[in-house]
Amino acid sequence: MAKARDRKCEVQVFNNIAQVGLKRFPADLYAVVKEAKDPQAILVRSADLHNHEFGPSLRAVGRAGAGVNNIPVAALSKRGVPVFNAPGANANAVKELVLAGMLIAARNLAPALEFVSSQEPSSDLEKKIEDGKKQFAGGELPGRTLGVIGLGKIGSLVADAAIRLGMDVLGYDPHITVEAAWSLPSQVKRAASIEEIFKSSHFVTLHVPLGEKTRHLVNGRNVELFRAGAVLLNFSREGVVSDDAVLKGLSAHRLKWYVTDFPSAPLLGRAGVIALPHLGASTREAEDNSAIMVVDELRDYLEHGNLSNAVNFPDAAMAREAPYRLAIANANVPDMLGRISHALGKRKINIHTMLNKSKGDMAYTLVDTDSTVPGEVVKELCDLAGVLAVRYLPAEG
Repeated sequence: MAKARDRKCEVQVFNNIAQVGLKRFPADLYAVVKEAKDPQAILVRSADLHNHEFGPSLRAVGRAGAGVNNIPVAALSKRGVPVFNAPGANANAVKELVLAGMLIAARNLAPALEFVSSQEPSSDLEKKIEDGKKQFAGGELPGRTLGVIGLGKIGSLVADAAIRLGMDVLGYDPHITVEAAWSLPSQVKRAASIEEIFKSSHFVTLHVPLGEKTRHLVNGRNVELFRAGAVLLNFSREGVVSDDAVLKGLSAHRLKWYVTDFPSAPLLGRAGVIALPHLGASTREAEDNSAIMVVDELRDYLEHGNLSNAVNFPDAAMAREAPYRLAIANANVPDMLGRISHALGKRKINIHTMLNKSKGDMAYTLVDTDSTVPGEVVKELCDLAGVLAVRYLPAEG
């Protein structure tokens, strides 16, 4: 996106996005608006976009947070539109809430607070409180075992904090990345299965995305594996835990507490359930961090074609070495690079540098050229079988 564009790049904003992030859109290049018929980019937090009608000019969608369940990622992928998120931006906020949840459960703070608030002023108030406190006696965290399922940024921070509190930590993540493995504290013991986590842990905390394989990860069958009196914490996604399984576990005393950030009708008012109103990322710092991260990702893509933290595309970034750039989203099929090179070569357009990355069925190609790319060449590239979207990004007007 060159500076000499006739009109600004229009970014439609849903929900309240932190101003510290929105201010990173240069006013001479971008128009940040709440209403738009056909924006080039969309920035969203929790608004549900599944029934939203996306215009033909849409180039990118950014989610100021980690989860993208509110965005039709598959449909946008078919159009070659990347969906960016902000993984890790709210990690510390969630970590702190998990620690708070463990302490609330371990020390029986929820019923203790309710007990005190229910007392009427009287001359023997002090005695009533002193006599009543015995029923809320709890336990301390050192020496207890915390099972962490999902060892990404949040899971790793939780594990590290728990170790510092004197807890033993078991971790399970069959899909752990190399980067996450390097950041994981060495004291974390590797569990061979989820079942081992359930059987061995006093506390179990979930930090996995919601998908086909993780829906009802805690279910009616495996809830019976929890050690008696365990505490289950879900600050991940609502569908990762079955409500019926929780109720079954509580009634059988396999679970003493279920601490969750996702209240649901079946769990409201149930003994043993501590439900919070989705506070995971509800800190000023987390909202600022998420907004800054996703705005920077959107700008780098819109202006230079670089991809970072797009959930449906590979990471692909290349420093500009020539004044003209093509950014091509395509299906991950054989000979795509050959066809792109042929289309440019027969027009005597020299390729200065090229980068191609793939992720599953999706691929992405950046091509820097030494001369301008005519519109008819861009159209020819768009018409190649398997090509989803082509953008021409000259460095100057």
